[in-house]
Amino acid sequence: MLAATNFSQVEDVPTSVQRAAAVFLAPIVILAVAHYFGPFITSHLPSSLAGLEVWGPAMALFLGCALAATFNRGRIMFATLSLAGTYLAYQIQFRHGLGNSTARLVFDAVCAFVPFNLTLLSLAGERGIFTFYGARRAAVLALQCALILWVMRGGNPDALAWLQAPVLTGVAALDSPIPQAGMLLMLLGMIVAATCAVLRRSALDAGIAGALGAFAMASHMVLQPPHFAVYISAAAAMLAVAVLQHTFRLAFRDELTGLPSRRALNERMMALGHCYTIAMLDVDHFKQFNDTHGHALGDHVLRMVAAKLEQVGGGGRAYRFGGEEFTVVFPGRHVHEVWSQLEALRAEIATHGIVARHPLRDKEAAERRGSSGKGVSVTVSVGVAERNDRLTSPDDVLRAADHALYRAKDKGRNCLSM
Repeated sequence: MLAATNFSQVEDVPTSVQRAAAVFLAPIVILAVAHYFGPFITSHLPSSLAGLEVWGPAMALFLGCALAATFNRGRIMFATLSLAGTYLAYQIQFRHGLGNSTARLVFDAVCAFVPFNLTLLSLAGERGIFTFYGARRAAVLALQCALILWVMRGGNPDALAWLQAPVLTGVAALDSPIPQAGMLLMLLGMIVAATCAVLRRSALDAGIAGALGAFAMASHMVLQPPHFAVYISAAAAMLAVAVLQHTFRLAFRDELTGLPSRRALNERMMALGHCYTIAMLDVDHFKQFNDTHGHALGDHVLRMVAAKLEQVGGGGRAYRFGGEEFTVVFPGRHVHEVWSQLEALRAEIATHGIVARHPLRDKEAAERRGSSGKGVSVTVSVGVAERNDRLTSPDDVLRAADHALYRAKDKGRNCLSM
C-alpha cells in the first residue's frame, strides 16, 4: 500500500546510538581489565610462571593471527602482524630502555608505523589474506621492516630523525617517551577507527580502535616491562575478540537490517517456556514497491521496518524471518497483552514517510531526471498467535501466526489478525 505522508528519519536516534555504542563494549572491558588488574597480576606471578611476561603477549598475538586466518579476516591479520612486529622489536631492541640511539630509533619508527598501518586498515575494505590486496599489505609491512633495518645498519642515520622533531611548537612536552609525531598519529588513528566503527557498526573497526588505544598505553609505558606486556596482550585480545564478534554477527545477524536472523530465531524458540506469543509481519505489496521504486529503496524500507520493530513494547524481540517477513517473539505474554503494542507498531510504520526517487535503474539517467520528490509509505500486515492447549510447540504457534498473517492480507492488509 502506497500513500503520501509526512517524512521522518529511517532509524530512531536512540536505537542508532545503542547499536554504535555496543561495538565498543568488548574493547572497553578488555582495556579496563588490563589497566586495573594486569600490572597487579603480573607483579604477583609465582616464579614458575614468570615466563608469561614474555610468552603471554606472544601467545595472545598468535591467537589473534590464528583466528584471523581461520575466518579470512585480512584487516585483523595485518593489524595483529603490526603488533607482533612491535613486540619483536621490543624484545630485540628496546626492552632494556631507550638509552642508545638504535633503540630510540626503532621505538620512534614503531610509534609511527603501527598507527599508520592500523589507520589505513580501518579505512580499507575487507580484502582477505591470500589475495592480491593481502600481498600488497604484506609488502607494506615488509617495506617498513626493511626501512628500519637499513637505517639501523647505518644506511642513513638521519633518515627518521624527523620523527623526534616537535610537531607543535610552543606546546609543553608531555612526560612520555612517545614522540609528538607518534602521539598525533595514534590520536588520529583512534578517531578514524572509532568513526568507522560507528558508521559501519563494525566490531572489527572497534577492535582496531581499541588496539590502537592499548598500543598507545603500551608505548607510553615502554620503560615498564610488565605494563608493556599487559597492554600489548590487551591489544591482541581486542583484535581476536573482534573476529569472534564479527563471525557471530555474520552467523546470527541479518546483514541488511541488523536484526537477529532466522538461525537466532530457531535457537530462541527452543528456549521458550509455556507462555508466549509470536507475531508474523509482512510488508504489503513489497514486490510491487521494488518493481516501482527499485531495490535500493526496497532495502531502505526493510531497514526502516526493522528499526521500528526493535522499538516494539511488551518485551518483544524482533527477527528477520526472510525476504520482507519479520517475526516478533513475546516471551511470557498472551495475545491480549501485546495487541496494543503491535497495533501501535503497525500504525507507526504506515505513517512513516519515505522519499521515492525516480524508478530508473541507470544511475546517470536517474541523476539527469532527478528525484520525483514523491512521498510514499508502506504498510504491514500482522498475524498473531499464542501457545495454548492446541498449539503446544513453538513451531505450531509460528505456523498459526503465519496463517493469521494470510487472514490479515485477505481482510485488505494493513491490519492485525489472530
